Amino acid sequence: MNKIEHIGIAVKNLEESNELFQKLLGKAHYKIEEVATEGVNTSFFKVGENKVELLEATREDSAIAKFIEKRGEGVHHIAFAVDDIEAEMKRLADEGFRLLNDRPKRGADNKLVCFIHPKTANGVLVELCQDAGDERPETGDESEE
Repeated sequence: MNKIEHIGIAVKNLEESNELFQKLLGKAHYKIEEVATEGVNTSFFKVGENKVELLEATREDSAIAKFIEKRGEGVHHIAFAVDDIEAEMKRLADEGFRLLNDRPKRGADNKLVCFIHPKTANGVLVELCQDAGDERPETGDESEE
């Protein structure tokens, strides 16, 4: 893993949270993006070499809606940049980590992503991120629990 790519924060209202984080960080978000397959709107702030991703549910059955219902707003996941997501997925599975999807899938910010179940990572939902380039992978199955 190369670096922390971003920290994901679940929020109830993206517009209000964008205003709050703009005040907190002293700069505006640089991108808002919908990931319809996950039922989420995202907003990104650049913080040094890293990013903060705000996540707002667009459907009641989305992982973010379920997270907020269970735990409230707050840190949802930490994402790490990797050079070869498939090799890293295999390595982590071989080490006993439970992956939430069998194949990398398209995520926000032009990334291929895979999540590691928090029960196998001390309660932390971990996301692996690789720059997608022009690749168009098939959508993998994911069910954040």
